[in-house]
Amino acid sequence: MSRSSLRLETLPGGRLARPARNVPAAEPDDAKESKNTKAAKSSARKDAAPQAAGEIRIIGGQWKRTRLPVAQRPGLRPTPDRVRETLFNWLGQDLTGWHCLDAFAGTGALGLEAASRGAAAVQLVENDATLVAQLHKLQARLAATAVRVQRGDGIAALRQVAPASLHLVLLDPPFDSAWFEPALQAAAKAVAADGFVYLEAPQAWTDEALAPFGLVVHRHLKAGAVHAHLLQRRLAG
Repeated sequence: MSRSSLRLETLPGGRLARPARNVPAAEPDDAKESKNTKAAKSSARKDAAPQAAGEIRIIGGQWKRTRLPVAQRPGLRPTPDRVRETLFNWLGQDLTGWHCLDAFAGTGALGLEAASRGAAAVQLVENDATLVAQLHKLQARLAATAVRVQRGDGIAALRQVAPASLHLVLLDPPFDSAWFEPALQAAAKAVAADGFVYLEAPQAWTDEALAPFGLVVHRHLKAGAVHAHLLQRRLAG
């Protein structure tokens, strides 16, 4: 149609009516519901999708800078790099010949760090089947012959070792658990007179609180929400 053939209607007052614009038709309610349903399903799929695996990094020793995959599990809280580095600075870096037990192994970060620094025997005890499988894979990947992975109760494992036979006991119980006191009690009996107990907790433990277990604070560090303690047996007298 040519431009000259278009006619404009005159409104009262001499104004010209504008040509009507094309207005999109209203979307039917069932179409809206269909879109909302699809969006909800898409969101649900995202929520249900498994989380990507994380990593831990060995800080020192023969496996220094080695990055290892870690399974994501509810409540799993790997010891931060900074805290691990500080702990092994406290311990003197070289753990040659030491016998260690990690009662709540989780990712294995603490026990593998000890093995990397020369520990003769490291027992990793963990109750979660998925984490135990991951620990076996890490052990094989590193050819960590000094490391033994055990599925079970870490406190029971501590009670089963010979008294005063361990150079280092590693305790990192779930922060919302009631396992701190029984773990400390078992660790105090298992650790050698010149050995150490490492404890991670959501609050600081004082010498007074540790007195019933025969332990004292040797070193303490607060990093974010984590209180890291290096404990020793209380000297007689």
